[in-house]
Amino acid sequence: MAGGSVHEALADLELVDHHCHGVVTAPLDRPDFEALLTEGGRWPGTTTFDTPAGVAVRRYCAPVLGLERHAPADVYLARRAELGPAEVNRRFLAAARTGVFCVDTGYTPQPLTSPAELAAAAGAVAYEVVAYEVVRLESVAEAVAGRGVEAGGYADAFRSAALDAVRRPGVVGVKSVAAYRTGFVLDPARPSDADVTRAARRWLARGGRLDDPVLVRHLLWTAVDLGLPLQLHTGFGDPDIRLHSVDPAHLTDWLRLIAGTIPVLLLHCWPYQRQAGYLAAVFEQVYLDVGLTLHHVGPARARAVLEEALEITPFRKLLYSSDAYGVAEFYGLGALAFRRGLGELLQDRVDADELALADALRLARWAAADNARQVYRLPDGH
Repeated sequence: MAGGSVHEALADLELVDHHCHGVVTAPLDRPDFEALLTEGGRWPGTTTFDTPAGVAVRRYCAPVLGLERHAPADVYLARRAELGPAEVNRRFLAAARTGVFCVDTGYTPQPLTSPAELAAAAGAVAYEVVAYEVVRLESVAEAVAGRGVEAGGYADAFRSAALDAVRRPGVVGVKSVAAYRTGFVLDPARPSDADVTRAARRWLARGGRLDDPVLVRHLLWTAVDLGLPLQLHTGFGDPDIRLHSVDPAHLTDWLRLIAGTIPVLLLHCWPYQRQAGYLAAVFEQVYLDVGLTLHHVGPARARAVLEEALEITPFRKLLYSSDAYGVAEFYGLGALAFRRGLGELLQDRVDADELALADALRLARWAAADNARQVYRLPDGH
């Protein structure tokens, strides 16, 4: 067989990006751009261009803007400013060759494109681009609290608001950021009505983000009741994360209790991709991606992360996501890293006669798009 057969097939596939965010449409100065290259804070005296993600941007994204590979950061940013946000976004979204976006609309500390605007920005290509919405349930709960509710009415008010949110046209799933708020070391049982009322009273009195363990458990069980696929951030994230508490293996008892209900999609996972793979192997309803990990490790290490994730993961359980946020570079970089990393490991298995070429091509199609279409019940072709 030709050495590049699997790579060529992946390059031709339109991806389904099952978890992503909007992009910024305003110009970005250097500090603001650098802040979006990292999950951490700003670092006085250094630069986020000197990270694996920053180096990958200069290597792989510079040519998309018409620059030489490894263009210096100042040159890169000057070219970005010259082209303007709309053209930059269009180029990287087109380079990603993504046909479907499932957009988390619940995190907007700055104005971002809506799902429809994201699809329009990516739409200057030879195929139709579709964007769906994923509802972040913590944002729903915090909106309920912000409108004013009595503690005894919180549970019903949250459920009603969540139902309204998921009935919006184009909604295909829900998401929880319990990892940021409490971690996963939680009592797996559904909390009682009395427990929810007491916890709501405490939370509503002090205000702020939803971070009460009882109410987070109530949110997760409400997600089960809604009946849509549930995305859960796991592993690597910003400094709110306590990494030891967001190992998805902590969810084992809860996953056992909700067997036979909804699909649960473990996002990102690093450094717990092996634990996530175990959960996907033993629980019918569990799926995973390695999401934002890929653009932070870059194409050079994408294969290593994917190989660990796929050691025991059933092939119908791996999905693609970019988790791109803010800068469109991460759409292009995430897609490139996924295609290259998966192509390399499948190609090597074919060359070693561990896998038939036909099987490798089928597995590539599943991970790139078909698994997500199946989980989210998307129309054929989208």
